[in-house]
Amino acid sequence: MLAEDRARAIVELVRSEGFQAIDALAIQFGVTPQTIRRDVNLLCDRGLLRRKHGGVELPPEGENLAYPARQVLNIEAKRRIAQLVAREVPEGASLFFGIGTTPEQCALALTDHPGLRVMTNNLNAALALSRNPSCEITIAGGRLRNLDRDVVAGEAHGFFSGFAVDIGIYGVGGVAEDGTLLDFSADEITMRSELARHCRQRFLVLDHSKFGRGATMRGGQITEASVVFTDRPVPPAIAAQLRDAGVRLVVWSDDAVSTAAVNHNGRRG
Repeated sequence: MLAEDRARAIVELVRSEGFQAIDALAIQFGVTPQTIRRDVNLLCDRGLLRRKHGGVELPPEGENLAYPARQVLNIEAKRRIAQLVAREVPEGASLFFGIGTTPEQCALALTDHPGLRVMTNNLNAALALSRNPSCEITIAGGRLRNLDRDVVAGEAHGFFSGFAVDIGIYGVGGVAEDGTLLDFSADEITMRSELARHCRQRFLVLDHSKFGRGATMRGGQITEASVVFTDRPVPPAIAAQLRDAGVRLVVWSDDAVSTAAVNHNGRRG
C-alpha cells in the first residue's frame, strides 16, 4: 500500500472506530510502528487527526479541520459526487461555486465543459477551472483566508448579489437531524445564503459524513436546495423531508456513471 493510500485508510479507520493505538495500526497495515508514526505525524500536522496517549483520535467536534486535511478526507466520495454534478451542468452554463472541498472537486470535474461563466469566492475552484481556456471566471475581492484559499469576510458579503446565474454549487459544514444546515462561522453562512438567493437552481453537494456532523453555527435548511447530491443513502428522516419538499435527491450508485442522465438543456450525458 502506498503511503498516501495508507494515510487515507488510517483516517477512515479512526473515523469509523475511534481511537487507534500506534502498535495496533502497525499490525493492521503490516508495517513498522516507526512507519505508522511518520504517517500519523503527517496526518496530525494536516489537522486530520490528533495525537493521544500512544495513538490517534479525531479532532474535537465542532472544530473544523484544516483545508489540506479536508482535501484528502473522503476524497473518493467527493469525486463521485462531482461526477454526478458534472453530468447535470449544461455547456455554456453560468455558475456560482461556494467554498469547500466538494465544490472544488466539482470544479475539477467541469474543466472540460466549454463556455462556462463562473463567479466564486473559492480560489481553489477558480484555479481548477482556470485550466479551461473557454471558462470565464470572476472572483470575490476581500481578505483571503490563507489556508482555505477563500474569501468570506464582510467586504465580500455582497459579491453574489451582483449576479443572477443558472446554478449555484455549494457545500456545508454539517446537517443536523432536523435538516438544519450547519457551518463554522457567521461569515460562511452569510456567503452561502447569498449564493443560494441569486441562482435559479441550487445544487447542494455533501458526502455522507456531513449528516449528523456537529458545527457551531446554524443557517438554512436542506430543503432549500433544488437538488442534493451525495455518495450514500441519506438518513430516512432527511429523505422524507426532501421528498415532502419536492427536492430531488441524487445518490451515487455503482452504475451511476453508465446510467444516462438528462442535463438541463435536454442533452443526454
